[in-house]
Amino acid sequence: MIQRKEYLQQLITNREKQIIKVVTGVRRCGKSTLFSLYINYLKSVGVSDEQIISINLEDIDYEELLNYKSLYQYIKEKLCKDKYNYVFIDEVQNCQQFEKAVDSLFIKENVDVYITGSNAYMLSGELATLLSGRYITIDMLPLSFYEYCEAEPRATLTVKEKFNQYLRYGSFPYVASMEQNDETVRSYIDGIYNTILIKDVAKREGITDIVLLENIVKTIASSIGSPISIKKISDTINSAGRKISVNTVDHYVHALTDSYIFYKADRYDIKGRQYLKTLSKYYLVDTGIRNMLLSSAASDIGHLIENIVYLELLHRGYKVNIGKLAEKEVDFVASNMDGITYYQVSATVLDEKTLARELEPLRRIPDHYPKILLTLDEIGAGANYEGIRQINLIEWLLNK
Repeated sequence: MIQRKEYLQQLITNREKQIIKVVTGVRRCGKSTLFSLYINYLKSVGVSDEQIISINLEDIDYEELLNYKSLYQYIKEKLCKDKYNYVFIDEVQNCQQFEKAVDSLFIKENVDVYITGSNAYMLSGELATLLSGRYITIDMLPLSFYEYCEAEPRATLTVKEKFNQYLRYGSFPYVASMEQNDETVRSYIDGIYNTILIKDVAKREGITDIVLLENIVKTIASSIGSPISIKKISDTINSAGRKISVNTVDHYVHALTDSYIFYKADRYDIKGRQYLKTLSKYYLVDTGIRNMLLSSAASDIGHLIENIVYLELLHRGYKVNIGKLAEKEVDFVASNMDGITYYQVSATVLDEKTLARELEPLRRIPDHYPKILLTLDEIGAGANYEGIRQINLIEWLLNK
């Protein structure tokens, strides 16, 4: 199993604390594996098998537990008296009104509850109301490039070769150990994509027109790295001969972001220090999905690496927005408890005009937070332009 160390440490840190641990993320990003890693850890520090109750509600063996009363009763009967119990429920959203069972388990003494879900819908409505202030979320993503390099079994590959694979085939954990060829990987990713589209989007939202849903997915995927509005998506599809309202597009797009196949980055007015509601950007959870959908050419590398940087910043715990500065744009405004860092992303800036264009927005920012230009150029120790650091993207991805 790939050791997801950062996520595992979050579970260890919150062990036996009076909060429900909710692990969210797209299908096949490694949530079940994380539970297995954590259960192994618990056993290594003396927790017995009888103290651990693990249920995967995707497994047909637990089909009778898809009702909250049955789920609660099943777990209740397995609880050990006078010992701490660790309850793991995978894909909990498959159980109707699961929040009632989770809440009832949570209020019991000596019960530590961990749940996973593949849809943000599970964190809305009654769960949030019932468990307000009593749960934390661990937002899980597929592999970072650092993790991918650790997982890739072939020691003969150079870092650059691994990066090209990562760019082309994406970051789902199982992909790293597969035979790296287009047909094998494409088949695997296609299976994940279709499961998400059917189970997590269409079925949950009652969407019957799958072709129209796919058109929306491809429209957004082709616009990665470019500001886009719900109206523009609607206009694009209407111009191709399909009639769809803005409200319907909005509903479908919300369902796609809820399933974690897309992430939305809002615009942020750097000078005015306020968030803007128009022309957001969307990024795919995995570049392999985008390449499968669009058969992207090498000339599209700028959008792909921008997508990778966005996901990496999420991996590092940043809140990520698009920066607006008058008529200029900063690719990413990354903020956390320590402050803000500004990022520009470009495949290459060896051309002087391209370099000047990429530096211009960063130079106009009136504050003194760090400003970084990420490129694929080989630049040795890096370059510094009046306080703006240029860093090789691959080195940055591997720098923990």
